[in-house]
Amino acid sequence: MSQGKLLATAIAVTTGLLVTAGTLWPSAVAASYSGGKTEGILSSTSTPEAAVNDLAAQLKLHALAKAYSSLANKAEFSEADFERDLLGIGLSLRTYATLDSVEVRPLHQSTTDADLTMKMHWSSVVGNFDDTRDVHAVKVGNHWALNWPLKHESPVPPQVIPVNYLEAPHVRIVDMHPLSRAEGVVVMGELLNEDVVPAFVSVKATLVTKAGETLDSEGSFDMISHTLLPKQVTPFIIHFPGTDLSKISTINMEPTSVLVSASADPVVEIENQRYQEGSGAAVTGQLTNQSGHTVNVSHVLTTFYDANGQVVWVGGQYIDRALQPQTPVDFRVPVPQDLAGKVKSERTVVSTYIQGNS
Repeated sequence: MSQGKLLATAIAVTTGLLVTAGTLWPSAVAASYSGGKTEGILSSTSTPEAAVNDLAAQLKLHALAKAYSSLANKAEFSEADFERDLLGIGLSLRTYATLDSVEVRPLHQSTTDADLTMKMHWSSVVGNFDDTRDVHAVKVGNHWALNWPLKHESPVPPQVIPVNYLEAPHVRIVDMHPLSRAEGVVVMGELLNEDVVPAFVSVKATLVTKAGETLDSEGSFDMISHTLLPKQVTPFIIHFPGTDLSKISTINMEPTSVLVSASADPVVEIENQRYQEGSGAAVTGQLTNQSGHTVNVSHVLTTFYDANGQVVWVGGQYIDRALQPQTPVDFRVPVPQDLAGKVKSERTVVSTYIQGNS
């Protein structure tokens, strides 16, 4: 037999073996997408760590009913409560988030129970966020099951009173400077609505080379509080990846604004704000929705200043859960470690989005 025939025969045999293996032992993901059942496909629950990994696998497949049925303490809450705990109440970033991976750290174990930390890494359209839970595992027969630490949230009916303004806004950049970073150039600063009417604002920066050529133009996109009431200030930061600041001669700034109708937007109060120095420097605190309307998406923006009041950095964090009225939610906005030593003060603002509002 020639080498060509031998190769063809080997390929045919290998393909047949792979098809057979895929039929007899399909992956959990493949079974899920094909509409098949996943019982018996995921990992065993013979150890506490395996029980956490098995639950994570169900969450990745969005098999919430099966995940709920595997819990040892499911009698303490309903399946709907479990789903709301994972996906949030109402529309929020968590609603359409995907569980990427889970880290498991054992804390304590005996022959009948165990404590573990479960750190879930979720991804959303605006970036990643983490959710850490301390779970208690109990041995049931020859396998382990988890007690889920449910976080309770209660929806509140909306109460919004509209108020309209009619005049045109005037905005002005009150601070701007570029910064060279390893990933490229960033342009950051602050924008003031100096008018007596509310404005929807944005900022665009254009880099011009020493030869007078336009290198790139970018906008602030989401790293700005777009809706400004009269006399309000928002930070902004614009990224130019892969750009060398030494080649830039001029940066042309173009603030824009349009009139918006203001309404009785939810008041989100920032509480217990403090700056943590040292390794992992960041501003931490809590957001509390003081209104009766659920805030679906909230974006925390912090401006970090040096001793002279100059902007050192602008950072942000999206809150993955909807803000329920009178329910504090933690936030953390980090500052790059090489800039942390320059920070002497900071200011934090919150942008919000409500389903049904433009």
